[in-house]
Amino acid sequence: MKKRSLALMVIAALALVMFAAAGLYAATAPDVIKMATPYEKTKTQVVFSHMKHSTDYKIGCGECHHDDKGQPLNNLKDGDPVKSCFECHNKPGELKGKNAKGLSKKEKLAYHANALHENCIGCHKKYNKDNNTKAAPQKCTDCHPKKK
Repeated sequence: MKKRSLALMVIAALALVMFAAAGLYAATAPDVIKMATPYEKTKTQVVFSHMKHSTDYKIGCGECHHDDKGQPLNNLKDGDPVKSCFECHNKPGELKGKNAKGLSKKEKLAYHANALHENCIGCHKKYNKDNNTKAAPQKCTDCHPKKK
């Protein structure tokens, strides 16, 4: 009787692991991503429309997601696992002005907010310039709305 119970527990555990793994691979990117940070910040949280950028604007994954050498991850598919920005750009906050003077670009991008601002605002500025428009937001309050 004990062998049968043990065998059933092992089978149940294996089924649970396989079901959980299948759920990981079946996942899709969320439509909206709340850009939460693991540190205290002065501005409101950005709510990023992943769906709008990837589907409506047809922006490829590699435009935002990159490897540890800064090379675009162009072969990502919906549901592929990606690291959060903070896993690599893990210095809290933003370093700019005289505080950033003398630092290399790589050193500045170690700061979480520097990396996000470079990625997002840099893309928005390029889009606006290339299309002779001001449609892509570039001001702080466009992405960080005032608290109500």
